[in-house]
Amino acid sequence: MTEVATGAVVDARYRIVRRIGSGGMADVYCAEDGHLGREVALKVLHRRFAQDQEFVERFRREAKAAAGLAHPNVVGVFDRGEHEGTYYIAMEYLTGRTLKDILASEAPLSQQRTIDLGVQILHAAGFAHRHSVIHRDFKPHNVIVDEQGHAKVTDFGIARAGASEMTETGSIMGTAHYLSPEQAQGHAVTAASDLYSIGVMLYEMLTGRLLFEGDSAVAIALKHLSEPPPPISAVRPDVHPALEAVVMAALAKDPAQRWQTAEDFAEGLEAARSQVEAGANGGQSTAEFAPIPLPAPEMAEAADGAPPPPLAPVTRPERERRRRWPWFTIGLLALALLGVLIWALASGQLATEKREVPRVTQLQLVAARAQLERAGFEVDQTRVRSAQPFDQVLDQDPNPGEEAEVGSTVTLEVSDGPGEVLVPAVAGLPQNQAIGELEDAGLKVTRDLEFSDEVRKGLAIRTVPSEGEEVTVGTRVRLLVSQGPELATVPGVVGLSRASADSQLRSEGLGVAIQEEESDEPAGEVIAQDPGGGSRVERGTTVTITVSTGRPRATVPNVIGLGVADAATQIGNAGLVPVQRERTVTDPAEDGVVVDQRPGSGTELDEGAEVVIIIGLLEPTDTLEDTEPPAPEEP
Repeated sequence: MTEVATGAVVDARYRIVRRIGSGGMADVYCAEDGHLGREVALKVLHRRFAQDQEFVERFRREAKAAAGLAHPNVVGVFDRGEHEGTYYIAMEYLTGRTLKDILASEAPLSQQRTIDLGVQILHAAGFAHRHSVIHRDFKPHNVIVDEQGHAKVTDFGIARAGASEMTETGSIMGTAHYLSPEQAQGHAVTAASDLYSIGVMLYEMLTGRLLFEGDSAVAIALKHLSEPPPPISAVRPDVHPALEAVVMAALAKDPAQRWQTAEDFAEGLEAARSQVEAGANGGQSTAEFAPIPLPAPEMAEAADGAPPPPLAPVTRPERERRRRWPWFTIGLLALALLGVLIWALASGQLATEKREVPRVTQLQLVAARAQLERAGFEVDQTRVRSAQPFDQVLDQDPNPGEEAEVGSTVTLEVSDGPGEVLVPAVAGLPQNQAIGELEDAGLKVTRDLEFSDEVRKGLAIRTVPSEGEEVTVGTRVRLLVSQGPELATVPGVVGLSRASADSQLRSEGLGVAIQEEESDEPAGEVIAQDPGGGSRVERGTTVTITVSTGRPRATVPNVIGLGVADAATQIGNAGLVPVQRERTVTDPAEDGVVVDQRPGSGTELDEGAEVVIIIGLLEPTDTLEDTEPPAPEEP
């Protein structure tokens, strides 16, 4: 199937929010329309059908047919397009439940609620029919009902519009439980076929059960062809006879005896509503009710196999007389038919009558059998393996157009399908070899790429369905091929602290290696990285970051009072450089020793920095000769 991940953007417009459900042809997602800012329902065709032009045409036709149906009871279609090798339709997003979900939890429904929903569905059908669109697949699954009870019809996937009908001779188009007899036979489908399906839906709403059930779709289709529908009153006696008559009139085997338009059918329901609201209830054999505008009295009889409810108040004796006269007529007809048969046998004509065998090849078995039996032939069948669809008639004996005796057997060669095969194990094989293995097994292949940390690029990772699973020959298998590890974008971390850089890199799935280097930047700050910020690398790649250790520091010692040599030694041992200056002093004790230093002791400096020491230099004094007093003058 097509798997669209949550958050993916389809056709650069629709962002997937969540998956809503899946059908036989497509998945449906809730998506956000990035252009118009609204939620839509996005229907994406299963990728295995995207290569099948027949399915693509049907999908395209759904969008075209539904897009022209702007009606309050029809789901709107906004857009269609292509996405990654398949196709999508953007439709109106509805909140609510399908009618099938409602029936599963609440059936049988009240008569009023059944009429309300039925009238809305018929309004949608009538609008479509007036625009030359026949739905072909009316069923509770295709009706959405909101909390206010407003119904909308969706899924025109097998609709046909005007002359653009895509024929599928003999194939069952629609869901077997709601299939009209003419659809089961492969005959032309009309608006009356949709009305039959809606009648089946109303029957289920009122009774809480399906009209016909069986072990297979073919068995159910045969019941639609041959078995009369059980009366609603036999299942639910409280249903008003007027409402029962309207619904059963839609279930006639002959399309000509059903309601001919959705509008007439809806009017019949509205007329029945007035009877129900009047308070006269079903389940009373003597109940009288006003006339209901049925198609014709014989239509209701044909639909349910029993005399129809009275169309006007009648008395019990009158009703009994009406029930007796058809049997009298039938008896006379039976006697006449018996006389004809005796005459035919006596003249030898019946035994030797021959008819042309109709062509039934390429039809589905159920339709072929019905056509041959209508022509007066018995049917036998043999099954063979074939690439043709299951139950399709491949050949017939006698051949089409040959004459054969009425009542003789026509043997049909019927497809038993292409058979089953196990999906071969291809994990770890190169892409082309894996595709060859799958095709050799009789399977079709769709290749998809996927990131993988374990499987080398270009090798097969797995298949969907998985290896060893039994599938039908010709099934399309999804082959996932590795495109290597997923790439990550390296964040720029220069200027960050060591801890912050480490955290950011690891959050992107990258490894971290650290080296240190002296620099003028503060210790602990990242001063370089490799690969650089913005680079695209495989997840798990190691990024090397260079962290500053700053410059080495030294503490200035206290050298005041020390001699020049000792002070210079101590400053040098501290990793600093002494620089001498002199100052004149008067105290002999300060002569030749450090009297001051800059900076002062305890100051932190980079190693190799200069420390100025001030050396005392004693101020010179006058000599003795200069200071002796002058000799006294002689007298």
